[in-house]
Amino acid sequence: MASNPETAALNAANDGSGANALSAEQRYFNRELSWLAFNDRVLEEANNTAYPLLERLRFLSISGSNLDEFMMIRVAGLAGQVRSGVTQTSIDGQTPRQQVAAVTARVRELESKQQEALARLHPLLETEGIHIAGEDRIGDEAEKWLREYFINHIMPVITPQALDPGHPFPFVANGGIGALFNVRRNSDGSQLVEMVLIPAALPRFVRIPSEAADDEAIYVAIERVVCRYGKLIFPGFTVQGDGVFRVLRDSDIEIEEEAEDLVRLFRSAIQRRRRGQVIMLEIDESFDPEAEELLRDKLALEQALVTTTEGMLGISGLDEVVGEDRPDLKFTSYSPRYPERVLEHDGDAFAAIRGKDIIVHHPYESFEVVVDFLRQAAADPKVVSIKQTLYRAGNQPTLINALIEAAEAGKSVTAVVELKARFDEEQNLKWAGELERAGVQVIYGFIDMKTHAKVSMVVREEEGVFRTYCHFGTGNYHPVTARIYTDLSYFTANPALGRDAAKLFNFVTGYVEPQSMEYLAISPLTLYDRIIADIDHEITMARAGKPAAIWAKMNSITEQTIIDKLYEASQAGVEIMLVVRGICCLRPGVPGLSDNIIVKSIIGRFLEHSRIYAFANGETMPSDMAKVYISSADMMERNLHRRVESLVPITNPTVHAQVLDQVLLANLIDVQQSWLLDGETGDYERIADQDSLERGGFNCHEYFMTNPSLSGRGEALKDSGVPKLTLRKQTL
Repeated sequence: MASNPETAALNAANDGSGANALSAEQRYFNRELSWLAFNDRVLEEANNTAYPLLERLRFLSISGSNLDEFMMIRVAGLAGQVRSGVTQTSIDGQTPRQQVAAVTARVRELESKQQEALARLHPLLETEGIHIAGEDRIGDEAEKWLREYFINHIMPVITPQALDPGHPFPFVANGGIGALFNVRRNSDGSQLVEMVLIPAALPRFVRIPSEAADDEAIYVAIERVVCRYGKLIFPGFTVQGDGVFRVLRDSDIEIEEEAEDLVRLFRSAIQRRRRGQVIMLEIDESFDPEAEELLRDKLALEQALVTTTEGMLGISGLDEVVGEDRPDLKFTSYSPRYPERVLEHDGDAFAAIRGKDIIVHHPYESFEVVVDFLRQAAADPKVVSIKQTLYRAGNQPTLINALIEAAEAGKSVTAVVELKARFDEEQNLKWAGELERAGVQVIYGFIDMKTHAKVSMVVREEEGVFRTYCHFGTGNYHPVTARIYTDLSYFTANPALGRDAAKLFNFVTGYVEPQSMEYLAISPLTLYDRIIADIDHEITMARAGKPAAIWAKMNSITEQTIIDKLYEASQAGVEIMLVVRGICCLRPGVPGLSDNIIVKSIIGRFLEHSRIYAFANGETMPSDMAKVYISSADMMERNLHRRVESLVPITNPTVHAQVLDQVLLANLIDVQQSWLLDGETGDYERIADQDSLERGGFNCHEYFMTNPSLSGRGEALKDSGVPKLTLRKQTL
C-alpha cells in the first residue's frame, strides 16, 4: 500500500513490531491539510450533477465561507506562531512554518478549483435565466435602471479616498472589499490613486429587476457596479484603470485568564478582532502592479497570502444568488416531523418523557419540540427551576424568550452563556443582557474553558416530590442550524441522569468538581478516561477471542492518545468503523498499524453534526449489549481537555436501538453521499461513482426523511414498518 521510501517501514509494521517505529508523518495526517481535504469534498458537491442547480451553487458558496473562516482562524494562528518564532511541531511532525507553506499551496489549489466550479455553473445557470456578474447582459433598460440605482443607493454611502502622503491609509475591515482607481485630473494632468471601500451594509450583488432585464435574473457584483460607474464618482477626472481587492484578517480572540470582567474583556476583544493582522489579500487579475505594491506595503503583508483571482472575489457571497426564488432549482422542501409520542400526550412533553425516554433526530424531527419543552416549563406552575446551557442560540429569540417568560413567572432560571462561542460572542452578549434584565441568573462559566455541553434541566414538583427532566443534545440550541444540521436531542426523566446534570451545572456555576457521577461523563474530568476505558475493554475482548468492534460518528478526530489507542485496538483485532465528517488525523488501513480501521465521511444535503460512540462489549454489532453514548464532544484535544462537554450513556432499549441500529448504522451503510479515506495519501474517494449517484443507492438522509424515528413514533406508528438496516461491509 505504501510507496517508497516508506515501504520498508510499513512492511516492518506488518508483524506489529514496527508500528511504533513509524515516523509522525507516517502515523498521522496533518490537521490543517485534513480540514482542507474536507472543504474540497464540500466543493465537489458543486460538481454533483445529481443535485439541483442552485443547491450546487450553495455548496460552492459554503466552500468559500468555510475557507474564509479557515484563513481567519487556523492560518492566522499558524502565521502568528511563525512571527513569534514558535517551532513546536504538529501531530505529523511539521513546524508552523512548514505548515504555512503546505497550507498556502493547498489553498491556492482550492481557490482555483472554486473558480473552475463557478465557470462550469455559469452556462448552466444562464440556461435557466440566471446571470451572475452578467454585465454583458445589460441592455438599455437595465443600464438605465442600474445607473439610477448606483446614483440613489450606492453613491450616498461610498467615500473615495486619495492615497497619497497627505492622507493616512484607510482602514480596511475584515472581509472588506474595495476598489482602487488610477485617475488623471483633466485640468492639469496630475495622477492620483483613489480607494473606494464597499460598505458592509450594501448587498453583495445588485439584482436588476426582471422588468428591466427581459424577465431574466441578472446579478452584478457590487464591486463591479462601483467600477462601472467610476466616472460618476470622479467628475473632472479620467479613469485610466481600476481593480478590486478583498481583505481577510486574523479573527481569533485571545483571552487573558486573569481578566476580572469577562463581559468587558469580550466587548473590547471583538473590537480588536475587526482590526486584526491581515492574513489574506485577494486581488482581481486586472489589478495594477503598482497598486498591488501599494497595498502590500500599507497593509503590512509580510505573513499574508496574496492571491490573484481570475473570476469572482469572495465566493461566499454567492449565497445571495442562491436565494433566488426558483424552487425548481432547489431541493424539494422538507417539513420536519413533530414526534408522535409527544402529540399522543396532547403536546405534554413532561407526560411523554415521564412515560419513556425519547430521542429526537434533527432536522428530520422538529427543533420545536425542544423549544416547546422550555415553553411548557415556563408556563407550568409546577416547575420550580430551569437550568440551561447556551453555546450558540442564534439570532432568533424563541428559546431566549422561553427562559425570560419563566423568570418573569417567578421560576428560578439559570443560564450558562458561553461568551467564547467563536463568531457568536456579540449575539451571546446581547442575549445575556436581555436575560439578566428579566431576572435570569446568568453565568459565564470558566474563563479558560468553553462550556460546550448542551444540557437543559427542569425541576418539577409532582405529588409532593421533585422530579427532574433533562435534555441532552449533540448540537446547539439554535433554531436555524437545527434545520440543516443532523443532531440528536435526548429527553429523559431518569433520576440518576438528573442528579448528574445537577452536578454538571454546579461544576460550571460554582466550580464544584463532582466527586462521583452515576452515568454521565464530563470533560475535562472523566470523559477522556471513559473513552479510553471502553477502547481498552474492546482490546481485552478481542484478545480473548470475543467479538470486538468500535463504531463512532463525529465531526473530527485529532487527539493523539485517542488515535494511538485506536491503533492499539486495531492491532489487537478490534474492527473499527468511523464516520468523520471533517478533520481526521488518523491514518486508516496502514499495514500493521490500522489494518482494521475504516474511515468514511458523509457530505450531503444536511450537515452531519451528531456525535455517537458505540462499543461492541463482547457481542456482534449491532447488539442490545453494546455500550452506546451520545455526546457534545468530538475526539479533539480541546473537547477532551479544554472544554466542558457531556458524554451520555443510552440505556433505554428503544432509544438504544434507534441510535445504534438506525442512526449510526444508516451512516455506515450510506453510499450516495459517502467518501472513503485513503490512509496512505490522505485523499478521499467517493464510494459511489457519478453514474450510480444519479441512479440511486442507499442515502441515509433520504432514509431519515421518509421513516419515523423508533423512539418518537408513538402507538399510531408503532407498526409502521420502518425498514431494518443491515451492515454490508462490501458497501465500504
